[in-house]
Amino acid sequence: QVQLIESGGGSVQTGGSLRLSCSRPGRFFSSHIIGWFRQAPGKEREFVALRRWSRDSTNFADSVKGRFTISTDRAKNTAYLQMNNLKPEDTAVYYCAVGSTYSTISSDYFNWGQGTQVTVSS
Repeated sequence: QVQLIESGGGSVQTGGSLRLSCSRPGRFFSSHIIGWFRQAPGKEREFVALRRWSRDSTNFADSVKGRFTISTDRAKNTAYLQMNNLKPEDTAVYYCAVGSTYSTISSDYFNWGQGTQVTVSS
């Protein structure tokens, strides 16, 4: 059962940018943690970034630091992952998730989006 709605994936060339969106129909709560994960073919799901819904407290994987940012828009009930200077290594299915614990572990999240494909060509 898909609980979050994602959009914004696509295909870009190396160095391009994409912005992924993640919305929760039931709305996010102040205590929620918004997490972003990705999974490439043949690889396990890995942590990308997280942010507290109500505060600008963030954490990023080393592989995306300086290139990705995460933000929230309360009025739109939406979280965003802005991805700049994309590399082929960023190619994966990206998932947003919501949890109640400030954690980089996927199992700590209880609501997940359907995933959106990001493809970066060299």
